[in-house]
Amino acid sequence: MSSTTTSTSTPPTPPSGSTDAATGGPRRWYQRPRLVVGLLLAAGLYLVLARLGTRRLRFRGGDVLGDPDLAFDPAYAWSLVPDALNALTVTAFSAVTGFAFAAVLGLVLALGRRARSRLLSWPFAAFIEFVRSTPLLVQLFFLFFALPELGVTLSPMQTIVLGLGVHYATYCSEAYRAGINSVPKGQWEAATALSLSPAVTWMRVVLPQAIPNVLPALGNFLVAGFKDAPLGSAIQVTGVLFFANTTAGRDFRPVEPYLIIGLCFLLVSIPAAWLVRRLERRIGYERV
Repeated sequence: MSSTTTSTSTPPTPPSGSTDAATGGPRRWYQRPRLVVGLLLAAGLYLVLARLGTRRLRFRGGDVLGDPDLAFDPAYAWSLVPDALNALTVTAFSAVTGFAFAAVLGLVLALGRRARSRLLSWPFAAFIEFVRSTPLLVQLFFLFFALPELGVTLSPMQTIVLGLGVHYATYCSEAYRAGINSVPKGQWEAATALSLSPAVTWMRVVLPQAIPNVLPALGNFLVAGFKDAPLGSAIQVTGVLFFANTTAGRDFRPVEPYLIIGLCFLLVSIPAAWLVRRLERRIGYERV
């Protein structure tokens, strides 16, 4: 005599407020209070960052001079913190704005490279490979020093934002392309069977499945873009590296300013990585 047992799997419990009480389906994004509050908070923080990060800073130093007998003077280092934080807002604003531009442009480049017509896909592919194969610093010099010869003049902040945006858009496009390719073929066939328009197929079927797959890569590009943003010091963007170079040259003490900007990078990179992982887990759950 044999006994049989049945096992039942318990479906995951949706988070509170994520389902519509009337339809039982998932709520629209604007029907989720926590999401709306988070978006408003993010928009408010960005506006504050834009207000602080677009200033033209001057680092003239204070009254505290470093002790020449000490390799690291804590009092002198502390006196540099306000200027370092001001410079950090410039670097963070350029990195965040450049990444936002890259995330949008990268999707356009990915769709262009997937075009069925080679006359359309080949120029996109050539542009992506060219930008990816040249250093960001060379691209910044071209935008800042060569474009004025062609009648286009950009400010230092516009140059670093455009340079970061275009450079990382090419990397984001490859990530988007990989995410789109990971969508099962059956999803495309189902959309065709339901006679969905191309726009609805992309917006409601393909991209909602593709983008969560590339979030880790996009998060890495955000952190990498923040670490590349100090290259703007070469074109007079008054960010953290410009602050450190100016202070070290003025006071002949390189230890304190370069150590402080290293800590500034940690202040931004670690929370950014944590937010990306949290967003990845959140979206990963909603795909279940």
